[in-house]
Amino acid sequence: MKRLVLAAIAAVVMGSAAYADTIKVGVVGPFSGPFALQGKNFKAGIDAYIATHGDKIGDDTIEIVYRDLPAADPAQSKALAQELVVKEGVQYLAGFYFTPDAMAVTPILKQANTPLVIMNAATSAIVTKSPLVVRTSFTTWQTSTPIAKVAHDAGVEKVISVVSDYGPGVDAENAFKAGFEKEGGSVVEAIRMPLSTNDFSPIMQRIKDSGAQAVFAFLPSGPTTLGFVKAYNENGLKDAGIKFFAPGDLTQESDLPALGDAALGIQTTFHYAVSHDSPENKAFVEAASKAIGNPAELSFPSVGAYDGMHVIYKMIEATGGEQDAEKAVEAVKGLSWVSPRGPVTIDPESRHITQNIYLREVTKADDGTYYNKEIQTFEKQGDPGLAAAK
Repeated sequence: MKRLVLAAIAAVVMGSAAYADTIKVGVVGPFSGPFALQGKNFKAGIDAYIATHGDKIGDDTIEIVYRDLPAADPAQSKALAQELVVKEGVQYLAGFYFTPDAMAVTPILKQANTPLVIMNAATSAIVTKSPLVVRTSFTTWQTSTPIAKVAHDAGVEKVISVVSDYGPGVDAENAFKAGFEKEGGSVVEAIRMPLSTNDFSPIMQRIKDSGAQAVFAFLPSGPTTLGFVKAYNENGLKDAGIKFFAPGDLTQESDLPALGDAALGIQTTFHYAVSHDSPENKAFVEAASKAIGNPAELSFPSVGAYDGMHVIYKMIEATGGEQDAEKAVEAVKGLSWVSPRGPVTIDPESRHITQNIYLREVTKADDGTYYNKEIQTFEKQGDPGLAAAK
């Protein structure tokens, strides 16, 4: 069966015209189900890019073909990618919210002659699985390492870490531990929760009993992060003075209205805040807000998708519309531009994005809305997790 599928992919690739009137980009993401808002942000970022840059490159028209993957499902992810290549004839694959789904697609890229642009999935190892993978989002090593220094600088010596038990969660746990121990701190306990966990009260009791001065947490953005932060407050951890540190997944902007005052003061490190103060971001937020319909729903996956389209457009320009995955990827190695998040570069060796990471604190504006206020910048951060992934 595997040989038949690869033969079908090869036949489609061999039979495709060198130059096409329409160049299709296949995007896989959660467009329904509990993580549908993240897929909605993918689409908002893509729509914003096309709205501001047009849908044509030379004589070719860009067409986006979406496929829905409501929750992490590697087998279905691979099947959808194969369908996009074989039946739809896409020249580029993109999107992928969850790491297992992205990992499942990497084995077909070479035979399909198709680059994969990761717009969210955040495990460091993904880029090592195929030379045809480029990432425009972030990794949890990249966003979790700086918060370790922040915690130590705040006078914290003992931390308990709590993460979801899958690739990015394990990366976040290891990144924080490495950074915090380097600063002289101690991780007194490390808890890994199943991705399906939604009752956090027992976890909160373990945090209280650990004797830690703070908790470091990572969960995938969506209903789980909202539930975790609420549980932290409702179980009295905030009132007990146990500090809360996390990468920015835990305080994505679309969750802040529901969290309300409970989120005030929480510090996170992340690659993007909707409030980022730059002309590029103001223009992006305006376009993406129109695309998503409700500006309060705008969150970080939108900028990963927006920059992902920038990379894909540069690939198409470099190949003249021809389907040549290796040439396309080679063309964006070392590519630098000013993103809505700040200055970024595709590292020529890793094909992962180098970017600023910002320390943010949840703050309440004069109009009563909540936002992540950037208070410190860690410039030109690569991915320290790549060494651990080898």
